[in-house]
Amino acid sequence: MNSVIAPKFLQKTPEIEKMIADFGSNDNIIVKGKRNIIKKDTLGNLPVTIKAFKVPNAINSIAYRFFRKSKAQRSYEYANILLGKNIGTPKPVAYFENKTASGFKESYYICEYLNYDFMFRDITKGYPDYENIMKQFVAFCYELHEKGIEFKDHSPGNTLIKKEAEGKYSFYLVDLNRMDFHTSMSFEQRMENLKRLTPEKEEVLLMSREYAKLYNKDADEVFNMLWDKTSNFQKKFWRKKRIKGRLKSIKKLF
Repeated sequence: MNSVIAPKFLQKTPEIEKMIADFGSNDNIIVKGKRNIIKKDTLGNLPVTIKAFKVPNAINSIAYRFFRKSKAQRSYEYANILLGKNIGTPKPVAYFENKTASGFKESYYICEYLNYDFMFRDITKGYPDYENIMKQFVAFCYELHEKGIEFKDHSPGNTLIKKEAEGKYSFYLVDLNRMDFHTSMSFEQRMENLKRLTPEKEEVLLMSREYAKLYNKDADEVFNMLWDKTSNFQKKFWRKKRIKGRLKSIKKLF
């Protein structure tokens, strides 16, 4: 295993390595998806999460071995970039990669566990303090864009939210391996980056109004572009779902 451990955790190297070695027997599962598994563990008294990335297919195995940074490495590096720009994300601890002479196997990203209150996807109309949370979230998105951060997995489940003082919320990005960083972002890039957050027209309208105030742009212009991109994304998303469903049905016949 190749590994990089954050300087503040170097003295904990043997314990961190043991967590990776024992990952398979760790039953404290947070998320078990088709592609990745996330588990909780403790490093001394510090709760941490370990994300195990799916072993890539043959082509990607060669790409990650020789040409591209792994998802684990990018997650670690991007977390440090975000923190350097004062953007919230769980603090990185380490990443591990299993590379062979000819390919790439499993990889892991470890970060501090964040005791959050809810995710962005939990917020719907009628949620306590709904409008205030939405306005602060839009301000957070605007800050990302002003700092040139294009979070490509900017979807409802990838922003964790903590309630701080009364009426004040903090936002933390997770699932960090797909990002681009720019000196500046155009209006279209910004709207493109928000298209996956909600399919609800009323919510898009609220977000558009708030973003327009911050961006000094006409609210109708913001809404029209964002709603157009949101609608197109939803159409493609559900079309893809239908095709996958049909393929599964066909496979069951054979």
